[in-house]
Amino acid sequence: MIRGILILVALAAVVAAAFVLAGEPGRASVEWLGWRIDMTAAAAALAILIGAFLAVGLWRVALWIVETPRRQAAARAEARRRRGLEALGRGFLAAAAGDGSEARRLAQQAGELVEDAPALVRILAAQAAEAAGDPAAAQAAYAAMLGFPEMRLAGHRGLMQAAAAAGDHEAALRHAKAAYGLARTSRWAWRALLENRLEGGDWAAALELVQGGLDRKIVSPISAERARAALLAASAASLEAAVQPGGRAQALEYAGQAARLDPAFSPGPVIAARLYAADGRPGRASALIEQAWKARPHPALYLIWRDLGPRETPKARAERLGQLAALNAGARESRLVEAEQALLLRDASKARAVAEPLTEAGPDARLCGLMARIAFADGQTDEARAWMARGLSAPQDPDWTDIDPRGQAFAYAPTDWARLVSTYAETGELIHPRLERRERVMSELPALPAAYEPVAPLPDSLQAPDASDPEDDWAHA
Repeated sequence: MIRGILILVALAAVVAAAFVLAGEPGRASVEWLGWRIDMTAAAAALAILIGAFLAVGLWRVALWIVETPRRQAAARAEARRRRGLEALGRGFLAAAAGDGSEARRLAQQAGELVEDAPALVRILAAQAAEAAGDPAAAQAAYAAMLGFPEMRLAGHRGLMQAAAAAGDHEAALRHAKAAYGLARTSRWAWRALLENRLEGGDWAAALELVQGGLDRKIVSPISAERARAALLAASAASLEAAVQPGGRAQALEYAGQAARLDPAFSPGPVIAARLYAADGRPGRASALIEQAWKARPHPALYLIWRDLGPRETPKARAERLGQLAALNAGARESRLVEAEQALLLRDASKARAVAEPLTEAGPDARLCGLMARIAFADGQTDEARAWMARGLSAPQDPDWTDIDPRGQAFAYAPTDWARLVSTYAETGELIHPRLERRERVMSELPALPAAYEPVAPLPDSLQAPDASDPEDDWAHA
C-alpha cells in the first residue's frame, strides 16, 4: 500500500515537472557511436526516467532468477518443518492414547525433520518409550535432557517418576530436590518432598517445606495455614506418646499453637486441652475447648469438658454442659450435649424432646445408645432394649470413631497423621482412620443396669481410684 502511494507521488512529480518544462522547452543533444539525437529537455528527462524504470525492472528480474535456488531451498525447509511439527503433534497424541509403537515411529520421524525444537522431540521420545513399556529407553531419554538447561526440569521430573515406579525412593527424592532447587514454582517437586517428609513422620521438615511453599506462592495461604495446624498437632501427638524428658511440655506448646492457628482442626485443641487438664490447669483447657467448640464441635471436646470437674455434683456438671452447648446452639453435637445435660438432671422428657428429632435422618450407633439411655431413664425398658438392638447394626458416628476404646482421641499412628495432614491441608476436612479400618471405638451402647445411675466416668488419665469402668457404666456417653 505504501509502495503504491510512493509510485503515484513520483509519477505526479514527473508529470508536474513535464508541464513546467513544457513552458521552457530547452534543447538536449546526445551523441553515441556516430549517432546524434536532438530533443527537448522535457523529452530527455522523460527518457531518462523511463530508462531508469526499465533498468530497475531488469535488475529485479535478474535478482529473482539468481535467488530462485535459495527460495526453493527455503520452501523445501518450510515444508520439512511443517511435516516435522505434524509428526510431533501426532506423536504426542499417540503417546497420550497409549500407542507406543506409533509414538516411537513418529518421534523418530520428527527427530529427522525438526531441527529447531529439540526439546519437544526429546520429550516425545521419552513419552513414547513410556507408552511402549520401555522404562530403560524412557530413563535414557530423560537423562539426556539433563544436559540442556531448558530441559533439565522436565528431565528431573521424568527421572523422579521412573525411580518412584521402580521403588528407588532415594533416587526419586534426589531428583525432586534438584528440581525444587531449579524452579521456585515447581509444585510437583515441592509436593514430592512434602509427601516424603510426611511418610517419614518428619513433621519439623514438613513445616519448613510448607513455609517455603507459601513463600514461593506454590500453595495458598489458607492451605498453608491448615497444613501448619495439622503438622503442629501431629508433632504434639508424637511427643505426647513418647516417653522423654520435656516431651509433654513441648507437646503442649505445639498443640497450643495448632489450636490458636486453626480452632476448627479438632486434634489440636483436643490434645492441648487434654494436656492442660492432666497438668491441673482446667481454666486453660476450658478456654481452648470453648474456642474450638464455636469453630467445630467434636465429641472429644465434649468428653474433656465434661470431666474437667471430677468432684462436682450432677447439677453443677449439667450447668457446665449447658454452657458448652450454648456456644454453638445449632450444631448436632450441641443438641447431643443438651440431651446429656437433661439426663444428668433426671429430665428424661426434655432429653427425649432434644434427641428424638435427630433420629429422623437415620440414627447412628451413638445416637441409638443415647436414645436407649433416655428410654431407660423414662422407665421404658422395652424401648431401651429395642434401641440397643437397633444400635448393633447402625452405622458409626464418624467423629466418635476418632476416640479409641480407652477414651483417647486421635491416638493415631504416624501414617494416619500423614494422611490426615495431607487431606486437611487440601480440603479442610477430617479423615477418620479408625472408621476406615472398622476398628473398635469407645463404647457407644450402654450396658443396661438394674437402676439408672447418672454418673459420668472420667477418662483413664483423670479417673479417681474409686471411679467406675467407662465400659461398665451405662451412663457413659
